[in-house]
Amino acid sequence: MKTFYIETFGCQMNAHDSEKVVGTLLNQGYTQVATPEEAELVFYNTCSIRDKAEQKVFSRLQQFKKENGKGKTFAVLGCVAQQEGERIFEKAPHVSLVCGSASYTKLPQLLVQLETGNRRVTGLSLDTEDTFETPLTRRDNPHRAYITIIEGCDKSCAYCVVPFTRGPERSRTSASVMQEAAEIARAGYTEIQLLGQNVNSYRDPSPAAWDFATLLDRVGRVPGIRRVRFTTSHPRDFVREIVDAIDANPALCNHVHLPVQSGSSRVLAGMQRLYTREQYLSRIEWMKAARRPIAISTDIIVGFPGETEADFEQTLALLDGVGYDSVFSFKYSRRPNTPALELGDQILEEEKGRRLTILQERQRQIQIRQNAAYVGRLEECLVEGFNRATGQWIGRTSQNKTLNFLRAGGESDLEGRYVEVRVTRAGPNSLAGEYVN
Repeated sequence: MKTFYIETFGCQMNAHDSEKVVGTLLNQGYTQVATPEEAELVFYNTCSIRDKAEQKVFSRLQQFKKENGKGKTFAVLGCVAQQEGERIFEKAPHVSLVCGSASYTKLPQLLVQLETGNRRVTGLSLDTEDTFETPLTRRDNPHRAYITIIEGCDKSCAYCVVPFTRGPERSRTSASVMQEAAEIARAGYTEIQLLGQNVNSYRDPSPAAWDFATLLDRVGRVPGIRRVRFTTSHPRDFVREIVDAIDANPALCNHVHLPVQSGSSRVLAGMQRLYTREQYLSRIEWMKAARRPIAISTDIIVGFPGETEADFEQTLALLDGVGYDSVFSFKYSRRPNTPALELGDQILEEEKGRRLTILQERQRQIQIRQNAAYVGRLEECLVEGFNRATGQWIGRTSQNKTLNFLRAGGESDLEGRYVEVRVTRAGPNSLAGEYVN
């Protein structure tokens, strides 16, 4: 089993976890291939935040086994692996390895067990202390490097399975984070994204005792680093000092993702989110008052058990009041091992769908207005690629907006560079412009 294929489902945390897995496998002498058909070992790195993502994994497993699975070994990694554990062997008997994200450092030992003929191998511990040490990480994004600074969650939101699949919060030492940031800069990266289920809950366990705002500022001062992003923040731990750091340090991007989940304090209490609508809006006011214009994005769940039409209207009013630059919106999904499973007054799927459609259309109109304000402005972009079909370069602004632009003379070597682009047009999901220098 010396060739492998890996497919990743879910968030940026999962994508970075896959980078760690790939680096470990390459170090063990495995060769990555581009398709599952070519591979002897097929990995699915999974997400269990929503039911659809989990169903997709099992559907993929069954379909591929039926069509192309002869002689292959299958492995399920990540959140679904931790959530389902050895039950995966019953649901998909052709799976031979089940490994949660906290056990990736044990992959070499687990692979040895597979190679010696063990057909049911598990790595499901949540006690691993060296989860964050990633010397073997193979970085797949040529422009942005990820650093996990905190793993797990202590918040226990009623709808969320993360505390069960990722375990309690464990922060890395500030020294190890800074060392990795310096190594990333030496490797030629200019943008870093700090990751954590609750990234701003970071608490340095070393005697230096840095808080998140301090760590964020210091990473932004590493020589060679021009941009620093972070995700995902929890409003309860979002403090004014984070905004102060963004104002003071030009390397920190003009963008904050601050999930609200609902605009109703009553629903927030049912979700066990640990803040009210008013407390959340106070954090928004800090960002609106900043010297730099900060783009704000969020997550919203519609149809949480007991959500009334009045609660939903409060969420729509929140959209109007905040003016989010983007929103990731979802229907409530029942997840195992979560307190919300015990709640009555479940909302019908059709009603959830109706509310989601209304919310997404409202947000689309907001984004049209928000993005229109960029027309005529000069924006710095990190160039991420070239679209041959349209003849446009693809850039990303500090505000995390995609800016597609034309350059006189067509294609040239701009990828990876920071360039100035004048915005000439705007749509709901992206900007368009012309290269200036």
